[in-house]
Order: sequence, then structure tokens, then C-alpha cells
Amino acid sequence: MDKLFRLLAVISCVVAAVAVNAAEKFPQRPVRLIVPYAPGGATDITARLLQTGVSELWGQPVIVDNRAGASGTIAIELAARAASDGYTLQVGNVSTNAINETTFASLKVKPSRDLTGVTNLIQLPHLWVVSTAVPASSLKEFADYARKSGGKLNYGSAGVGSYPHLDAVKLLKHMGVELTHVPYKAGAAQMIPAIMGNEIQFMFINMASSLQNIRAGRIKPLATTWPTRRPELPNVPTVAEAGYPGYGTNAWNGLFAPAGIPKPLLARIHADVVKVMESPATKEALAKVFMTGVVNRSPQEFQQFVLEEIKTWGKIVIDNNIKVE
Repeated sequence: MDKLFRLLAVISCVVAAVAVNAAEKFPQRPVRLIVPYAPGGATDITARLLQTGVSELWGQPVIVDNRAGASGTIAIELAARAASDGYTLQVGNVSTNAINETTFASLKVKPSRDLTGVTNLIQLPHLWVVSTAVPASSLKEFADYARKSGGKLNYGSAGVGSYPHLDAVKLLKHMGVELTHVPYKAGAAQMIPAIMGNEIQFMFINMASSLQNIRAGRIKPLATTWPTRRPELPNVPTVAEAGYPGYGTNAWNGLFAPAGIPKPLLARIHADVVKVMESPATKEALAKVFMTGVVNRSPQEFQQFVLEEIKTWGKIVIDNNIKVE
């Protein structure tokens, strides 16, 4: 029996040494970076900024693979079924890698089980906005106006179960008003024209997508969910200043790997990605698209954050009986 224990100990040491050696030599061929949306959105922009930095650092091509559809579940399934060797990674966000686990009961894979977090990458400042046809200049004025409208107002979102949908459900419930939900599969690309044309009167959207039209006077901002006022919109109060602290998400984008990836390799990828995200070049590029780099001290810290997000959003989905057909 002692001989068996010694043999197992030797095998464990050999396996560990092989894993460390593989991590040190990684990568030796191109790396695929799966994105759950079409090119041009915030998640895709994040992935391409990361692509530039890690390609240079690793001396290997990093190929962005856009796999849009089914609210991100196609990309999640593809990443979850890939080999756990570091050569397939996924950039996901609060909707795809946290909310979807509850809203899509038929998911063949579960992000919490089949993917592991590497690190958070960015956060996006968001805004509560209204149509210019709405005679309200604050969230409280909008709540009063909505109550008097008799349920005739609409609010838009990036789809049933998306965080703009769930955030709006929470805020409207708190306000005690009822609006008709209008989901848009193409997200901001459809939401922006809809609110400018007064097809919808209220929505929650990231600042990068809406700032140009806000500055042009085509959309009216009421509050930002960023902790402080944004320098781009110094006259727009925070939700706390507007009387609704905590209502609204500053969405995150993070990096994920298939579950089972060796710990030395996961640590290596984490360290390299953090180095890229904290570089002056990346910070400058993020600032131009109104994003803020936010990374974690370890993969374990990020994974714990994601698990807590899944639990928190799951409760909101269940409490409000939100289902994706």
C-alpha cells in the first residue's frame, strides 16, 4: 500500500510539472476568442481591444470568432464544449454568462458549471433616458408622468431577460408604474431609432451607444448609474442624486475559459490578460469608447463574483416570472 501511495505521489508531481511546463510555453498556436454578438457592440469592442494586446504579448494570432444568436447561448455552448487547453476563450457579459442561466431553462450547458472565469475586463456606464416627447426632466417627474398616462407608455430593452429589461422591471416596480415592454433583438441598433421616433418612451442603455444622440438633443437623459456624474454629461445626475439609489446596472464584460482548464494555465492567462488590460495603450483605447477597465486579483475572485451575479439575477428573474420562450 505504501508503494502505491508513493507511486501516486510521483504521478501527481509529474502531472503538475507537465501542467506548469505547458502553461509556461503557452501559446504555441493561434487562440480563438468567441464573442456572443455580431461585430460592433460593446462586447465585441472589448474582445478586439483584448485581441490586439494579447496577440502582441503572446506572439500568436488571436482570432475573434463572432457567434451571434439565441441571446448568446450559441457562443456559450461552443465555448463550454471546447478543449480545456486555453486555445478557446470566450468574452461574455452579465446577460450571457449570468442572467441566461436562469432565463434559459433549456440550456444544454450551464455557465456556472461548464465555464470558469478568468477575469473581469470592463464596466460600462449606463443611463436612464426618455423620448424628447416626454415632458419630464428627472426620474421622479417621469414616474409622475407615467402614473398619469394610464399605461399608455412603452419601454424598450435588448430582449426579454436582458439586463436592460430586468433593470427596467425593477425600477418601474419600485416607482409603482406600469409600462408596456417592447423587446428589440438587435439591441441598441433598434432601440435608439425607436426612442427617437417616440415608438418607446423610456429605456436603459449604455452611454457609448446613446451619447451622440443625447448631445444632438434627440434623446433626453435623466440619470446615470455610474457612481459619480460622468464628465461627458456633467449635468446628468446619478441615480442616487435622482432619488433612486441602486437602480440600474453598470454592465460588465469578462473573459471565460472552458471548465477544467489546468490551474497553472489559468493563472498564466489571467496574468497576461491583466497586464494587457492595465497597459496605458488599452486604458487610452477604452476611454475613447467610454469604457473603464476593471480586472480581478485572481480567477477565483472573478468566478465567485460571477456565481453571485447568477444567484442575484436568478432571483430577480424568478420573482418577476420572466421566461424566454
